Order: sequence, then structure tokens, then C-alpha cells
Amino acid sequence: MKLEEFQAKKLFDEHGIPVPRGRMVTTVSGAEAAAEELGCPVVVKAQVKTGGRGKAGGVKLARTPREAGEAAGKILGMNIKGFVVERLLVDPALSVAGEYYLGITVDRKRKVPVMMVSASGGMDIEKVAAETPEKIFFHPVDPHKGLRFFEAKEMAFKVFQGKKNALDAASVMVKLWRCMNSLDATLVEINPLARLEDGMIIALDAKMVIDDNALFRHPDLESLRLPSPAELKELEARKHGLSYVRLDGEIGCMVNGAGLAMATMDVIKHLGGTPANFLDIGGSSNPEKVVHAMKLLVSDDNVKVIFVNVFGGITRCDDVANGLVKAVSTVDLKLPMVVRLTGTNEVEGIKILSEHGIKAFGDMTEAAREAILLAGKGGAGR
Repeated sequence: MKLEEFQAKKLFDEHGIPVPRGRMVTTVSGAEAAAEELGCPVVVKAQVKTGGRGKAGGVKLARTPREAGEAAGKILGMNIKGFVVERLLVDPALSVAGEYYLGITVDRKRKVPVMMVSASGGMDIEKVAAETPEKIFFHPVDPHKGLRFFEAKEMAFKVFQGKKNALDAASVMVKLWRCMNSLDATLVEINPLARLEDGMIIALDAKMVIDDNALFRHPDLESLRLPSPAELKELEARKHGLSYVRLDGEIGCMVNGAGLAMATMDVIKHLGGTPANFLDIGGSSNPEKVVHAMKLLVSDDNVKVIFVNVFGGITRCDDVANGLVKAVSTVDLKLPMVVRLTGTNEVEGIKILSEHGIKAFGDMTEAAREAILLAGKGGAGR
């Protein structure tokens, strides 16, 4: 579960990490009132679950409450990388003397959390990572021992000038680790971690991703979920026993089993196509799940053809066929559909489909080629 900045800052504050005392607002008048309360100048920031807000015009400085309202009016409703701005964070504008980067994520290769620190924080940290990676220092964290203060100090003195600044930054590093570990996060990031002119170290921005699989241990955090339209689809799919993740392609995939779903996407990519989603209907023989899966696929405007790939083991091909027939009539399918059926009750399933004018392939590669061909032909009519 990815959090927005104002939510991450609240959790950081609860763990003792210094953050500006900002206000989350959803209206122009709310932005003006927040600026009046905080005292100007203020920074008005779009709240979306993506980076690049500043470069997109989603962060503006306001010197008066009226300017804060004007900035809010320009930012609210903006589309930033597919996210529509519905919320704003109004923070006091602080006098910054230096910007740094601090983050902890999970290194899947080493299989341990890794802390990253750099003296080159701010909007261009991605450029720093790509062009001058030597400016970023890495430190693996033992998940059993945690980040110890002497380790944090060693990292801090590599980046921060002055003993007090380094010790304050080391304190923030330890608290950031404790925040990540206690809340089962997979990513915590402060960019920039600022050194103010008065010497204070403070988190001007905050990013946090919490492991969905650990939310049962943190039921109070579920209230922080602010799902995007795509995430709403994923949550709705989960209610019906489906595993769904939207992608950017044109071929809507409906597959039984996560392994086969991954293999299906690989084959489509290998043959030159682009999958529009990961969709696993699972191993049960329930035609209703097929209907719900079909509704998910046709609700995606990018989908130009539907590719159903079923290897019948626990899942019976005849049940899937009955579900497809019902789905086609229920959702009034106008998209071309390619079906590959093989395995348990394969003959019965193919017969059911053929009786309703639906052809089924036996070979996955052949079926994938047909789906790619139809995606190329069927795009103009959507």
C-alpha cells in the first residue's frame, strides 16, 4: 500500500522524525485557511502516489493566503503521470541550507534491507543514481539487529558536514529504520532530507510503501488506503477471488494459475505483443469467477483483444467454457476473443464453446500469435 506524502509524514512524526507542521486540504478555501493558520510563505504540494510532482507543476510557493488559493486552484484536478490531484499538502516554507537523500528499501538480491544516503538530494536524485552512483552510499541492515546508532553515525559522517549535523542525521536514520521495521514497510524515503539555516535536520518530503501482506498485523493502517481507480479494480477483483494487476498493453489476459499467467505474458512479449494485465482466476471451477474476470477486462479501454489461456488441472475446462459463454452474453462482448483450452474435460469444454461459435486452440503459442494479430487489427474500432 503506497501512501501519500501527508500520510507518510504523520507516521514519520509518530516515530520521532522531524517534519513540517503542514495541513492536508482538498479545496481552494482550505488552502487559503491553512496558509493563514501556518503563516506565509507556504508551499502547496499535490498529493499523488508518484514522483516528479515538482517538474509537473504540482508544487508551488505561495507568499500570501491568496496566492496559496490560486496555487491550489491550479494544482487541484491536475493529471500527474495518470494520477488526478484531489488532495493538497500546505507546508510552511522553510529556509533550506542543504538537501540530502535518505531511504531504506529491500535489496532483493542480498535479501536484506539497505539504507541509502546521498549529499545530492532533491528532484534530480534519479539522475544522480544513473550518472554518478558513487555519490550514493549503501549500508545493508541486519533485520535481526536493526540499524544501530554507530552504523548510522558512520553513514552520516560520510555525507554531513559538522558533528552536530551528522549526529542529528544519524538519529533520523535510526528512527526511519524503526518506522520501516515496526510498520512492515517495503520502502521509506526522505527526499529531500533538509538542513535548515538554523542547523535543524528535517524531512521536507516523505514516501512510504507498506507491505499489503502484513496489513493483518496493522488493521489501523487500512484506514490510510486511498485507492486510485486502478487499485479499486484490484480490490474489487480480490473480493471475487481473482488476482488482478493492470499493465499498459493491449491484450487482456485471463489465465488460471499465477505461473501460467506469468508464462502467458512472457510468450506475448516474446512474440511482439503487449499484455494489458495479470489476471489469475485461480484453481477453482466456478463459472461466476470467469464472468467477473471478463467484466474486469472489458472495463479497460486499452484492451483490444481478450486472450483466455486455461490449463485444466483442478480447474475444469468445461466450467471455464460455461463461464465464458455466460460472460459473453452478460457483458455484451464486442472485443475479439482468443481461447486456449487444454487439460481436464478439454473435449467437453471445446464442444461447449464451438456450439456458441467460439473457437478454442490447443497450443498456447499459436493462440498467442492469433491474439497479437487481432490486437493489431482490432484497435481502430474500440
